[in-house]
Amino acid sequence: MAGPGAGSRYARVERERRFLLDRAPEPGAVTCARLITDRYVDGTRLRLRHVERIDTGECAHKLTQKIPAPPGTTGPEQGLITNLYLSVDEYALLLDTLPGRELTKTRLSVPPLGVDVFDGRLLGLVLAEAEFESAEDAETFVPPTSCLAEVTDDPRFTGGSLARADRGQLRGWLADYGLVLT
Repeated sequence: MAGPGAGSRYARVERERRFLLDRAPEPGAVTCARLITDRYVDGTRLRLRHVERIDTGECAHKLTQKIPAPPGTTGPEQGLITNLYLSVDEYALLLDTLPGRELTKTRLSVPPLGVDVFDGRLLGLVLAEAEFESAEDAETFVPPTSCLAEVTDDPRFTGGSLARADRGQLRGWLADYGLVLT
């Protein structure tokens, strides 16, 4: 992939496919659950993330830069991603100083998917994503039958867009896929 950061030894190509689900998976299928709070920093391609494992309380903090794929690119290659892990103090300092919109969700690991169950104004939205090491793996992936519609190429279902969405917008977006937000 050409573009800013291409060939960087720090950034990696992000390959993922995203799907809409009509409900969260059954608890017995979940191997790990994490509470995630993301702040999408205004005017940047940066995301500040707090992740807490529900079972252990263990926390991690990251500052992530996502450089999107060039315009017109479709498919699982989403662009470049760089993660910087932060201490609690670094995270708190950035959280206090960086303005942005927040998004909260519970991520359920249901291999091969990560399933995000949103809350707050996005309550009712359930998105699944699968990440891949190679383009071939992404292209040959057959999603489980619980995946109702693929939204990989729909920019409305990216974190940055969802962080700015209100409930009415989400209702319309889901209706475009034949889903009703209750």
